[in-house]
Amino acid sequence: MAARSFSRGPVAVTGIGLVTPLGLDAPTTWSELLAGRSGTGPVTAFDASGHQCRVAAEVKGFDPSATGLEPREVRRLDRFAQFALAATREAMVDAALAVPLAEPDRVGVYVGNGMGGLNTIAEQAAVLASRGPGRVSPFLVPMTLANMASGQVSLALGAMGPNLAPVSACATGAHAIGEAAEVIRRGDADVMVAGGTEAVIGALAFAGFAAARALTGLNDEPECASRPFDATRDGFVMGEGAGIVILESMDHAHARGARVHALLAGYGSTADAHHATAPREDGRGASRAIGLALSEAGITPEALDYVNAHGTSTPLNDRAETHAIKLALGQSAYRVPISSTKGALGHLLGAAGAVEAAFCVMAIAHGTIPPTINYRHPDPECDLDYVVDGTRHRPVRSALTNSFGFGGHNATLAFVAP
Repeated sequence: MAARSFSRGPVAVTGIGLVTPLGLDAPTTWSELLAGRSGTGPVTAFDASGHQCRVAAEVKGFDPSATGLEPREVRRLDRFAQFALAATREAMVDAALAVPLAEPDRVGVYVGNGMGGLNTIAEQAAVLASRGPGRVSPFLVPMTLANMASGQVSLALGAMGPNLAPVSACATGAHAIGEAAEVIRRGDADVMVAGGTEAVIGALAFAGFAAARALTGLNDEPECASRPFDATRDGFVMGEGAGIVILESMDHAHARGARVHALLAGYGSTADAHHATAPREDGRGASRAIGLALSEAGITPEALDYVNAHGTSTPLNDRAETHAIKLALGQSAYRVPISSTKGALGHLLGAAGAVEAAFCVMAIAHGTIPPTINYRHPDPECDLDYVVDGTRHRPVRSALTNSFGFGGHNATLAFVAP
């Protein structure tokens, strides 16, 4: 057994895999994002005619064979696990890591999601009600457990290191990546497959979020329904997808000559302790997460080049996050470019933080800051630079992403150039 080697240094990001409403891989998603495209359209996954919200950011044209599994095996997996497997395959190729793994005991998996197999639960509940208990699928439990994406990725790779599925609502993806980096730093793994996945576009989730007054009602212009920081924003657009990154210790990445996209240098995790679904309006909890991530990364507010905001397009979140950024960055808050990519992708819930972390890494690697689309009406309480004038091409040496979840969960990740 290898001895632990504790380190508080940065962790290398060597691979990225994405499945999103803008594309079935990372390059396509990035290209469409920079072009200002919207992944939102009318709901096709179910009959939404009786619902208050009838728009969603759906993954289009997904082929389950991208998971690498046989059709029989795929049928036993909920869509959220399928997305995770597909994104993992891309991330592993991007990182040039082969399967079978050379040292499986030193490779771990932290892949979380917010709501598990909710659609499978709803479908099988209907079967129970209409056809009786004897007709419920024997795969109901393994299909719906929230940890199954992480478990299935471990099975697919043969990864025998630490395996966990963080669940913190819309902060899940960021927490999974931040905590996976901690596994490497404490010496329990050399490589971590980390991220988030979600697939709950269905009647039950739509009804629930609408009852909580969280979803948009702008059904006539689907592509404009998600409008972060805009004065007319009225709720988020539900999305689906997965984001996976490959994290490695610096020694391991250098020893195998890996290409390093960026370094995960800081991680902040706090709680609001305020309300089950609403953020603290003063931004105090979120601001502390930002400050912790910056401090650990050694980034001063003056040196920060980009913020990927949580920016959900809800009245409360966007205002509270603006306050949090001001608290954390002071006067530098007015200088730093900030964008919410949820204008293009909608809100991917448990996958959002991981996908947006990948965007920070890509912004550093490509020297490009993605835009916030659909911003038309300034809000006096949201008065920062939200990159509403299109893609910006400029060097990005440091970037951070915010993720905040129901329950008051806050997570911030800070990345720097290698």
